[in-house]
Amino acid sequence: MTPLSLLSPPLTALLLLLLLVSSAAAAATFPNCHRTFSCGSLQNLTYPFTGGERPDYCGPPEFRLTCRENTYAELTLDSVPYRVLEINQTQKTLVLARSDLWNNTCPQKFANSTIDSNVFNYDFDNQDLHLVYGCSSLLNYTPYNRFNCTVSGVNSSDAFYLVGPVPVDPILGVVTKCNVTITVPVASDAAGRLIGNQTTLTETLMKGFHVIYSDPYVYECSNCSWVGGRCGFDSNSSSPICICGDLQCPIPNIIGTVQAWLVDSSIQANLTQTLIKGIMSSRSLVFLYNISLRWFNGGLQACLPVKNAIFPTGKDVASIIFSVPSAVRKGNLTLLFDPFPAMFIVGAILTGVGLGWGIFTCRQRRDRRKSLALAAQSSQSTETKSKKDISPPLSRGLTTVFSYAELEEATGNFDRSRELGDGGFGTVYYGKLQDGRVVAVKRLYENNFKRLEQFLNEVEILTRLRHDNLVILYGCTSKRSRELLLVYEYIPNGTVADHLHGNRSSAGLLSWPIRLSIALETANALAYLHASDIIHRDVKTTNILLDNDFHVKVADFGLSRLFPTDVTHVSTAPQGTPGYVDPEYYQCYQLTEKSDVYSFGVVLIELISSKQAVDTNRDRHDINLSNMAVNKIQNHALHELVDPSLGFETNSSVRRMITFVAELAFRCLQTERDMRPSMEEVVTVLRGIKNEEFNAQKAEVVDIVIGDEVGLLTPDSTTPNSIG
Repeated sequence: MTPLSLLSPPLTALLLLLLLVSSAAAAATFPNCHRTFSCGSLQNLTYPFTGGERPDYCGPPEFRLTCRENTYAELTLDSVPYRVLEINQTQKTLVLARSDLWNNTCPQKFANSTIDSNVFNYDFDNQDLHLVYGCSSLLNYTPYNRFNCTVSGVNSSDAFYLVGPVPVDPILGVVTKCNVTITVPVASDAAGRLIGNQTTLTETLMKGFHVIYSDPYVYECSNCSWVGGRCGFDSNSSSPICICGDLQCPIPNIIGTVQAWLVDSSIQANLTQTLIKGIMSSRSLVFLYNISLRWFNGGLQACLPVKNAIFPTGKDVASIIFSVPSAVRKGNLTLLFDPFPAMFIVGAILTGVGLGWGIFTCRQRRDRRKSLALAAQSSQSTETKSKKDISPPLSRGLTTVFSYAELEEATGNFDRSRELGDGGFGTVYYGKLQDGRVVAVKRLYENNFKRLEQFLNEVEILTRLRHDNLVILYGCTSKRSRELLLVYEYIPNGTVADHLHGNRSSAGLLSWPIRLSIALETANALAYLHASDIIHRDVKTTNILLDNDFHVKVADFGLSRLFPTDVTHVSTAPQGTPGYVDPEYYQCYQLTEKSDVYSFGVVLIELISSKQAVDTNRDRHDINLSNMAVNKIQNHALHELVDPSLGFETNSSVRRMITFVAELAFRCLQTERDMRPSMEEVVTVLRGIKNEEFNAQKAEVVDIVIGDEVGLLTPDSTTPNSIG
């Protein structure tokens, strides 16, 4: 059984409401969201995209597609139509081309290409192409970047194109008048091949540009999927909805899940089965609504309301016992906790799926609470004596129980040549399962029970969470196996540390755009953890994995902590890695979300400098990278910190962005935690830097002279103490 910290103060009342699955027969229906969108080369698109056989209510309006002539799809952004050349729903990327500039460089309506930064972001693999129309020239020759164009309302055939910042081209110095300019992003590789003729310009525009998209309702849709629904959108309320079958059902605010299992599987099938969920902290279940069981069995997924629940009181531990129908006694059952009340419904109706569940008679058994709590506490004590007695939970997202023999075979009997590294409290091995999947298998160190607790903590954390930038836990061994093993997705491209200053650094693959993307994706993952009341507590570049496309997977949650929502900090002995530990946490034993922010600040400096967080070969004042960075920044010597390979001295755009990132890192590394930004703010700033939204506000930084970087914060700002 596993420690679980959920919800809020001691149990005072419990109101169990039946989960609303279907409302009255007259309720609005939302059919056909199971269908896909196909048009031309785009096939089988699902949420968030709509169009064709997928009605508009099956996704947000920003992703509404129109099929033109059954050959290509069109997406309208800010009233400008774009041809959709490619969609990758795995990587969440689009390739778009302006419809009005398709095989045409002379639009009849002038408009810049702009996108909603809350949903779409330009990829780094783009450059701005400026089309300048209606120019009268004093030139007696044809410059390389001129093309002919007759546009309504413009009485000149002279037009020019420019790639990159404006104005930088000397040709503009002799152009006396230009009526209008529009800006369109194009793919960098295509822009680099422009040679001036109109045919090449047209081809460049038709190759399109790259866009990254994100679902603005990912949290709501994630929870909707856990009650078996499909995410949709209500245009009347401009909000996401959950569609179960063809009817709208409530979106649960799931703030916790835990696996339930049979106490005695030998009970006769015609009797109700008793399930026990054990050890819980004193943050007891208070005012919980819509508690339900999720049943995974033979591919069937169903939800049923829970009644007959007993919640023993106790300052330290508690157990919960449920009675459920015998039909589910062999299924893997997950408890879904929703803290907010739903509409009170006399009965729950489940239509269209052929399943029905009765209403259980409520029984009050308060006299057993004390004994149940003591029994759970005793059970916990017994379980910690030996790893052979421990059965890790199978929670949301963890659906596979592996045998020891299967994993032994997958890793070649844990061959040392297959070791990928030290996972903090175990060794990680490369493995290949019988179904062909390549995995990483973490093997617990022998007889180290402190690390065993961390191991179980990682199971508990990872089975709660789902995020594109968090490593996926495929499964684990059962309590009957010889050893307790965890099985993760295999991330093939090493760690950020490997590429910055490890065995992969010589390849020089981490360009500045890739490093900035790594920073943003890592920040997104940490912000998601904090929104889920989880502190990672060991943020460092060796725990940031990279796939072959250099996308981030944050790993190693052995030290992570569930953070109570009703307190400002948790008092705990400092744990973490030297060079990354928050000095206030180290000195005051107070852990907060800002502790992760400090560690992330060190990661930002590593991305800028390619230097290790702690290096005893450096000057004693610079052994700790955070100290070194703060000193360099305060002394206007940022250029001495930056990795020369990034182009800081030769590329003004890179210099500008690195300066902004250094400013953000400086804020993250403040000794006083209240002076640090939240991870949510960090994400906003990094996204702005990536989109270069700060250019107009801080244009003076663009022209700074190397060696005279701007003072990012006041010179008397405090400096983090070295803990290395």
